[in-house]
Amino acid sequence: MRQRPPRSIIVYGMQVPCHKSKDGHRPAQSVEEAGAPGNKGLFSALFRGPPDAIALRDSNARHEEMEMKRHAAAALAAFALGGASGAHAQSNAELKVTLEQAMKTIADLQQRVKVLEEQKAPAQPAPAPAAVAGTAAAAPKAAQPVPAPAPAGAPVVAVGSVAQEGAKEPEKARVEFYGHVMLDAIQDGKQMNPDWNATMRPSQIPILCPGSPGCGRDGATVFSVRQSSLGFRSFIPTSLGEVKTDMSFDLFGTNGGTQVHWLNAWAELGMYGAGQTYSNFMDIDVFPNTIDYWGPSGMVFVRTPQLRVTPWNKDGTSVSVSLESPGSAIDTGKISRVDPSLGSGISGWNKVPDLVGAVRFERDWGHVKAAAIARQVGYQNTASANGEPSGSRSGYGLNLSGAIKVLGRDKLSWQVAGGKGIASYMNDGGVDLAPNAELQAQAVTSLGWLVYYGHAWNDKWSSAIGYSEHRQNNTDGQLFTAFHKGSYSSVNLLYQLAGNVMIGGEVIWGRLENKLGMTADDYRFQFSTKVSF
Repeated sequence: MRQRPPRSIIVYGMQVPCHKSKDGHRPAQSVEEAGAPGNKGLFSALFRGPPDAIALRDSNARHEEMEMKRHAAAALAAFALGGASGAHAQSNAELKVTLEQAMKTIADLQQRVKVLEEQKAPAQPAPAPAAVAGTAAAAPKAAQPVPAPAPAGAPVVAVGSVAQEGAKEPEKARVEFYGHVMLDAIQDGKQMNPDWNATMRPSQIPILCPGSPGCGRDGATVFSVRQSSLGFRSFIPTSLGEVKTDMSFDLFGTNGGTQVHWLNAWAELGMYGAGQTYSNFMDIDVFPNTIDYWGPSGMVFVRTPQLRVTPWNKDGTSVSVSLESPGSAIDTGKISRVDPSLGSGISGWNKVPDLVGAVRFERDWGHVKAAAIARQVGYQNTASANGEPSGSRSGYGLNLSGAIKVLGRDKLSWQVAGGKGIASYMNDGGVDLAPNAELQAQAVTSLGWLVYYGHAWNDKWSSAIGYSEHRQNNTDGQLFTAFHKGSYSSVNLLYQLAGNVMIGGEVIWGRLENKLGMTADDYRFQFSTKVSF
């Protein structure tokens, strides 16, 4: 007697065995669940995604999804046809294996569709944190529209700042810009040369009026943005090491106007440096925290073109040597009285660069620096055919300076500098050469010094107070109006309004004394705002 084939049901032309589960119950899938007409069948169950995700898919996502569905349908149809034609020839086990393979293929396609929908759907806001136990839950807020991202600006490209091929750490190549916007509001108490009325320079205070620049009525109001500055630094890895550059300028014109005034044009590679920067003879770290532009008259301060090498820089100790651009400040004195044409023709003549050597010690308590300079200061007569009379004198000097940390964040800054023919390196006043009693050139002796105390009241408030002086030993051939001494003093109260915003007020006093002993004073109050970037 022929055995009766197992009971089965027909699903879209495909014969599917109907078995019982091991516990004696029929599997939960019914004819309707498997895809009977009029119900959500097998294909919709396999391919439907979250309604909100489907609504947000764009046309490309829909197209790809439909292609996947067609492939799945084809695979299932192929299986159904194969199963229908060979239902009697295949065993129940073979049909089960074939069905499992088809279902696996469909599941894989469904997973791909789900991934695609997640990629195309817009990012959902993070769920609100759960309410703390014992507090009322916050009322749900209406969904806020996601703002469109702002368009990206044009890229900034520094073509010459790309790391050299084969250089170490090429990712460190970068360009930085820095500077500040600064407004100085000055109420001057007396008189100052108009070309320099935005700062305190004792040498520019008029003594003899009429005659000296700046004579007039006492008191003036000055608003200036000339301290504002802009700079660029670059760091470029090369096969020889990292090249560092610094280009910067402010707006402090020398004729009283707002003009580009170059500060630094400097490059370094290892221990070698070239360009314009602070002289190796000076110590910028003793410059006090003042808001006046020029600063202490007795300080060594000059930016100059130079070649520098620093053969030793280790464990807080550095040794440096530089060849610096020479310059001569000449006072013709009584020569202009005896021979006006000769006096008008005398100018500086420099045949060799200035030689500077310096040693600096940096420690936890502060630092100390010693610098020495040797130079040749010359003169010539540009009004004669052969440049005569001409000549030169030797100049030399020593500068000792330092800053010592005291009482927490407070700092005591000091400097003493002296020598002959070094006035070109002093911050204000004096000359390098002047005629002696025989109207022969003589190197003039200078002595400059400063002492300033910086105090931090707290994290926001700070002050600096101090005094400085530059004096010269005048020669017999100088006129009685020649510069003899310039004195400078200031005290301030500054407030750090924000990380890069500072405001503050400063009282500044200056005095000029000439060779004859005549003096003139100026005092002023300055309020400044400074925004750094």
